[in-house]
Amino acid sequence: MNILVCVKQVPDTTSIKIDPIKHTLIRTGVPSIVNPYDAYALEMAARIKDAVGGKICALSMGPEMAKDALKECLSVGADEAYLISDRVFGGSDTLATSCIISTAIKLLEEKNGAPFDLIFCGKQAIDGDTGQVGPEIAEHLDRALITYAYESQIEGDAIKVRRESDEGYDMLLAHFPAVVTVEKTPYEPRYPSIKSKMAARKAQITTLTSAEVTVDENSRGLKGSPTKVKSTYTAEVQKNGQTISGLDGSLAGAKIASLLFDAGIIK
Repeated sequence: MNILVCVKQVPDTTSIKIDPIKHTLIRTGVPSIVNPYDAYALEMAARIKDAVGGKICALSMGPEMAKDALKECLSVGADEAYLISDRVFGGSDTLATSCIISTAIKLLEEKNGAPFDLIFCGKQAIDGDTGQVGPEIAEHLDRALITYAYESQIEGDAIKVRRESDEGYDMLLAHFPAVVTVEKTPYEPRYPSIKSKMAARKAQITTLTSAEVTVDENSRGLKGSPTKVKSTYTAEVQKNGQTISGLDGSLAGAKIASLLFDAGIIK
């Protein structure tokens, strides 16, 4: 198995605030972390590697400091890592970002002499919540796509994915090569050992610039980013709900109905 995992370094949203005047994110002094959904994607890839063998490549786009996120990936299962970093890529929206990443993936596939069997992405980045980059990568590469994977297993030349739905869950199958976006899974991302963490610190990460990742100037950076942010806002803090305990199913249901009736939510 030849697997690639797309990773983004993001600000820790539990520590971030919004400027009340400019309505922009205040990133100064906020620690950076691996996007949590990407961490789950890497864990899914690592479990496949444990089961059937193979190699995992981690790929990120961002400033030089994003190498810290890639080294974290190397410490928990990735075998090699690449960073796409160039000033001309700055300001790229999701469409431009997916174009740049897809071009880099093609470059790595040419180097390997074969396409990646699987490309994993987190379902979304916690600093954007659009969930667009993974599906756009699949479109650029003309690959099969499965979104919101909860669990997965390899069956021959295909990946079988369980995806939760309103009715329960769906079972989906995609033949290689395929792109899969991952949500929070039933298993937490693994922790690195001291040995793997030390090795990752010393690892050399290759930087790919616009000299290698050749993207037209109309498809990169601010010039290639048609998305315009109209406004940002801080989500309202929801009040704590009321817990119903000590009752069986029917009595608990009756209690909830009574509370909703008293609150005027149902009539």
